[in-house]
Parts: sequence; C-alpha cells; structure tokens
Amino acid sequence: MILAFSARQSLCLTTAGEGERLAAYLADEERVIGALLDLQQLERLGPGHYRYTVTRLQVFQLQIQPIVDLRAKLSDGRIDLEATDCRLEGLGIVDHFQLSLESWLVASNEGLEGEAQLAVQVSQPPLLRMIPAKVLEATGRSLLAGILLGIRTRVGQQLLGDYQRWCAEREG
Repeated sequence: MILAFSARQSLCLTTAGEGERLAAYLADEERVIGALLDLQQLERLGPGHYRYTVTRLQVFQLQIQPIVDLRAKLSDGRIDLEATDCRLEGLGIVDHFQLSLESWLVASNEGLEGEAQLAVQVSQPPLLRMIPAKVLEATGRSLLAGILLGIRTRVGQQLLGDYQRWCAEREG
C-alpha cells in the first residue's frame, strides 16, 4: 500500500523598501542556500546542485533520515529550490519512496515572499503494517508540516540575519 501526504507553508516577511537589495542578496545562491539549510548537513555538488542530509526523524519506532539532492535556480529577484532526487535511510526495505519539494523566495518592494510544498509517497514499511493507513498519513502530514515550519523559522531568523550581515559587508 502506498501512503501519500503533503504540506505547504507560505511566507511573507516585511522589510519595506529593500526590494532591490533583497534581489541582489537572493542572487548570491550559495550564501542563501547556506543560510536556509544547516551547513553541517549540506554538500555542494556543483553549480546550483546540493545534497542535504535531513536531521534524523523518528516515526513511531523507526528512525529515518532523508538525503535529498536539490537544484537551485535563480531568476530576477527570485530563487527556486526543488528536490531532484531523494533516498531514505533507516526504513529498511520499502518498495517505493518518492519525495518532492518545490519552493521559492522572491524579493518584492514589501520584503520577502515565498512558498514551499513538500510531498511524500512511500510504501507502507513492514514494521508499520499493523497501524492504519489514515493514522500513518496524518502522522506524515504532521511531520512534513513540522519540517516546513522549521524551514520557515530559519528563513525568519537565519536568512534575515545573514541578509543584514550581507548589507553591512556592502556598506563597510
């Protein structure tokens, strides 16, 4: 049986009158990705390509660790980040696992806006066959929502903090 669950998170951070500077900051792809994700868990594979080892998660009695390959694309005042591949460590044998991530951040005159959508399809692991699918899917949605909320918090704290340091470097 294939389980499917997803979560979406929107973001709107006001930094009035900073549109042009925010757009220039977002163009510094490697710096932005490093501020969004934990550098200790991030590996740069090449221009615009990264591998991110997600913090180990506990689902019922199982510990899992997704390892996600990401592609960043830059366009005028916008950065898009999407998952291109993913493997899952810790679940043992699963017949099917698919993760999709589509996210973007854009600079506007009002500040920083963005959205992320995370979805997973996975075959029900043998160790969890006794748990009803609806319970597993609700748990999965909650887990994904927590991951996205954590990323949103990082954007609000780490990314904006790094943006302020970036601005100070340019002024100094």
